Amino acid sequence: MTTLSIYLAGEIHSDWRDQLRNALADRGVDAEFLGPQENHDRSDDIGELILGEQPDDRYRDLMGASVNTLRTRVHMGMADVVVACFTEKYRQWNTASDAGAAVASGVPLILVRPRDFIHALKELDAQADLTVETLDQAAQAIAYIVE
Repeated sequence: MTTLSIYLAGEIHSDWRDQLRNALADRGVDAEFLGPQENHDRSDDIGELILGEQPDDRYRDLMGASVNTLRTRVHMGMADVVVACFTEKYRQWNTASDAGAAVASGVPLILVRPRDFIHALKELDAQADLTVETLDQAAQAIAYIVE
């Protein structure tokens, strides 16, 4: 069986990553998981921690985003596949950005989105390698890759 590197793009506030990791483990999929910094405070603070105090919130956010974007580009470049998960509760700008980056860089994309998001995500849906509605469906597709 092949070990896959999977970039998990999506909001960091819910447990969807753990759900997918468990579903893959249940199917015996050997995977390395990459993704954004899941510690929200660390993600917000990293720009100032590396580059020093910024003059205001705009630059604080911009410097944090620069460091986080570096992390994303490196991790995504190491990934065999990207799973971009859109959930019901949280705003998803970063997820959309990561999904677009995956498409632009040629990394295969599995888009996970609820049925209610069909219209809102139709352009990403058209560009994804596979679109599913549940994490279990994503796990099944990934398990099939290494079957």
